[in-house]
Amino acid sequence: MLIGEHAHTFDEKSRISLPAKFRKEIGSTVVIAPGIDGCLFVFTTKSWKEFTDRLSRPDSSSVLQADNRNFNRLIIGRAVETSIDSIGRVLIPDHLRAHAGLKTEAIIIGVINRVEIWDATRWKHYRTSFEKKTDVMAEKLNSAGIF
Repeated sequence: MLIGEHAHTFDEKSRISLPAKFRKEIGSTVVIAPGIDGCLFVFTTKSWKEFTDRLSRPDSSSVLQADNRNFNRLIIGRAVETSIDSIGRVLIPDHLRAHAGLKTEAIIIGVINRVEIWDATRWKHYRTSFEKKTDVMAEKLNSAGIF
């Protein structure tokens, strides 16, 4: 399971080190995709396949549905498969860095089956804003039988 929050910085070649704890579970190849809420999603190849399989189910993926086509274009169409180098770094392409507003400092968080990469400042604002709403979210999750 991928959990935890880690601060890392980009090097001059647009690479960032993934936490050693995550690398043990991720393997040597990952898929990096534009995330939701202004971050990047990093999937193992297995979890990427599961994610894309869910998006392509007959009941959810009609090419006649504009929202589905657009979501797939923006997330799947802009994703990249890349290798993790021998010292745990991964190259983040410019178009994905721009999507997430990634500058020098980043926060890498584990979210069970994926990793998210956030610009450090953007993550701080997002987390601070969301933390104020955790009681409301907990109520919603409880009402849905999840929490």
